[in-house]
Amino acid sequence: MLKVASVNVNGLRAAAGKGYLPWLASCEADVVCLQEVRAQPEQLTEAVRAPEGWHVQWAPAATKGRAGVAVLTRRAPEAVRVGFGVSEFDDAGRYVEVDLPGVTVGSLYLPSGEVGTERQEEKERFMAAFLPYLRELRERAAESGREALVCGDWNIAHQEADLRNWKANRKNSGFLPEERAWLSRVLDPADGGFVDVVRRQHPDQAGPYSWWSYRGRAFDNDSGWRIDLLAATEGLAARCVKAYVERAASHAERWSDHAPVTAVFGS
Repeated sequence: MLKVASVNVNGLRAAAGKGYLPWLASCEADVVCLQEVRAQPEQLTEAVRAPEGWHVQWAPAATKGRAGVAVLTRRAPEAVRVGFGVSEFDDAGRYVEVDLPGVTVGSLYLPSGEVGTERQEEKERFMAAFLPYLRELRERAAESGREALVCGDWNIAHQEADLRNWKANRKNSGFLPEERAWLSRVLDPADGGFVDVVRRQHPDQAGPYSWWSYRGRAFDNDSGWRIDLLAATEGLAARCVKAYVERAASHAERWSDHAPVTAVFGS
C-alpha cells in the first residue's frame, strides 16, 4: 500500500501556528507533498523543518516569501530532483520530485496567473514547458518499470464540475478555455498520459473541492474550486483504491485556504 497526501499550506509558518503540525502528526501517509511553503528552511522551527519520522526535501523559491515546495517521505528517497530542467523555473520553488521504490513522486505549484498581466504570461510559459516534461517523466518511468505521481496545486479547474461558480469564472485565470485545454492534454492517454485519480474515484459529482476563498462564506457554502490534483501514470492510477479531500469540519478548524488531498494505492 502507498498513501500520499498533498496540500497547499498557504505559508508554512502561518499554517504551523494554526494546526499543520497536529495534522502531520496524525497523518498516516507515506508521502506528503507541500506547496506554497513561502519560507526558507532556516526560517522554520526545528519541529517544522525536520519533523520526527520524516525525510524532508525542500525546494524554496529564490525570491523570498514566494512559492516553495517540499516532499516529506517516511523512508529516505533514492534520488531527488529540483525543477524540471527549465532555467526560468528551476529555482522558482515550483517543482521537486523524489524517487522511491517503484514510484517517482513530484510536488507541483503551478503559477496562479491573472488575466492581462505578466503573471498570466509566466503561467503560460510554465505550462508550455511542463507538459513536455510530464511526457518525459511518464516515458522515463515506463522504461525503468516505475510509475509516477505528480501532486499539487495545479491552479486550473478542469471541468465545470470542478468549481461551484463556473459561469462567473469563464474569463478568469484558473478556468480559461486554453488552460482547461492544456490540462485535458495532460490527462489525454495519447498525450500527457496522466490520470486525475480523484476524478476517477468520484466521476459523477461536483467537486470534491479543495480550495475556498477566505472571502465571505465560501467555505460554509462549499463554494470552492478543485485545483489540487494527484495525477498518476495509468499503472499507478489503476491501483488507486481511495482518493478524497480532507475538508475541515468547520471554518474555524482550517489551517490553510486549501484542504489536503489524499490517495491510497494498493500493491
